[in-house]
Amino acid sequence: MVEAIGGQAATVPTGITGGNLTGAGAGAGADFETFLRMLTAQLKNQDPLNPMQSTDFAIQLATFAGVEQQALGNKYLAQMAGQSGAGGIGGIAGWIGKEARTTAPVWFGDQPLTLEVAPHAQADSVQLVTRNEQGREVAREEIGPGSGQVDWFGRSESGSKLSDGLYSFAVESWRGGEKIEESRAGAYARIVEAQVGPEGGRVVFQGGGSAPAAEITALRNPA
Repeated sequence: MVEAIGGQAATVPTGITGGNLTGAGAGAGADFETFLRMLTAQLKNQDPLNPMQSTDFAIQLATFAGVEQQALGNKYLAQMAGQSGAGGIGGIAGWIGKEARTTAPVWFGDQPLTLEVAPHAQADSVQLVTRNEQGREVAREEIGPGSGQVDWFGRSESGSKLSDGLYSFAVESWRGGEKIEESRAGAYARIVEAQVGPEGGRVVFQGGGSAPAAEITALRNPA
């Protein structure tokens, strides 16, 4: 970008565009506007018999741009350092290959899923409700009172195998014919990828589906 300063052309370093910066550069844009006002004040108040040379302005612009770029670079480095700590990519990269317990939808194919159920302690009837990726109920079965892990083989009420896809699970606790509680059941799925974005760490499961790292409640080695 080229601007006229003192009647001569001076080159403004690339990347400094005043009010056009977004994100991390927004503060730099505001500072640059202040710097331009200072330069304008210098031009208005300089000695007309001994004006500043255009090279002096170019040096000031280059110096300012260098300082701003260094400040932005330090900010990005600080962000990267934060992401590499616990909860960042460094904290969850070691989860790849393990099975995580999640209440997010997980993939069901040819192998049964391990579910963690925890019904209400006073329930005399416990039903496991299966929902597909769209949240529609596709199966319901009585599993009886008691907490712990159960194997889910993906069968419909007629006994046929459900189609491959993403499923989530809920546990309904009943007593005396009335539902007293509904809670989500966790399912174990293998982690194949770890990601870090603006919202924090996230894990991707085999076959599809993902969940925030903060919502993973247990890890285990594959059975």
